[in-house]
Amino acid sequence: MSQQYPGHSQPAYPHAPGPYGPPPKKKLSTSAIVAMVIGGVFVFLVVLGAIVGDGGSEGDKAGKPSTPVAKATPPTTPAPEQTTVAATSTPSSAPKKATTTQLPNFVGMGLQSAQDKAQELGYYFLGSHDALGRGRNQISDRNWKVCSQSPQPGEHPHTAKVDFGTVKLEETCPATDAGGDVEAAGDMMPNFKGKSVKVAREALDSSTSLTVKDASGADRMVIIESNWEVCSQKPAAGTALNGQPVELSAVKFGEDC
Repeated sequence: MSQQYPGHSQPAYPHAPGPYGPPPKKKLSTSAIVAMVIGGVFVFLVVLGAIVGDGGSEGDKAGKPSTPVAKATPPTTPAPEQTTVAATSTPSSAPKKATTTQLPNFVGMGLQSAQDKAQELGYYFLGSHDALGRGRNQISDRNWKVCSQSPQPGEHPHTAKVDFGTVKLEETCPATDAGGDVEAAGDMMPNFKGKSVKVAREALDSSTSLTVKDASGADRMVIIESNWEVCSQKPAAGTALNGQPVELSAVKFGEDC
C-alpha cells in the first residue's frame, strides 16, 4: 500500500499512462518512410554526380590539348640601309696591255738566261734545239748557250714561238745552224753522212730495220746515238725506199771516219 503525502497525489501504478509516464511512441506512416527513402536516394545521386563531374572534367583536361597561348612577337628592328656604290667604269683612255714587244738579240747568252728574259717580255712559247744537228736534248739549260734564234730581233707579237739554236758551253757555234726539226725520209734515202745516228733513226720510218756498226773497227756498242756521227750508209743517198733494211757505220763525234 502506497503512502500518501499531503499535497501530492501519486498514481497507484507508476508505469500506467498518465501525465507522469513516458509519452507514447508514434509510428511513421508509410508515405513518410517512402519520402525519406526518396530523399536519401536523391542526396546520394547528387553527391555521385558531383564526384563523376569532377572526374570528367579532369579527364577532359588530360585528353584535350591545351590551347597554345600566342606569344608576343618582339618588334622587328629595321636593317640598316646599305649604300650601293656604283662601279666605276674604266675610262676608255686607260692604257691597254701591249700585245707586241721588241725581241732582243739573245745570241751569246746562256739558254736559261735567254728563256727567263723572253718570258719577262711576254714570250712564253719557247723552244730550243741542237745547232750541230746531232739531235741532243737540252736537259740542263744552264749547260747550253745560244748560237742562233728565230725569229730575229725586232718587234714581234707575244704569240710568236721563239726557238733557240744551241750548243754546249764548251762547244763552238757552227757557221750554219744544222738543227731544227728532223725531216722525214719519205720515199727516197737521204744523205745521213755527218749527221748523228739519232737524227738518221728519227728520219727513217719507225718500221725500218736499222743496223749501226762501229766504223773504227773497235766493235763498240752505239748506246747514246746522238754522240755518234754517220760515216757511211746503205742503201746510198737517193735510192728509193721500199721497206728494205738500212745499215749505218759511225764513229763518235770528234773521231775520224
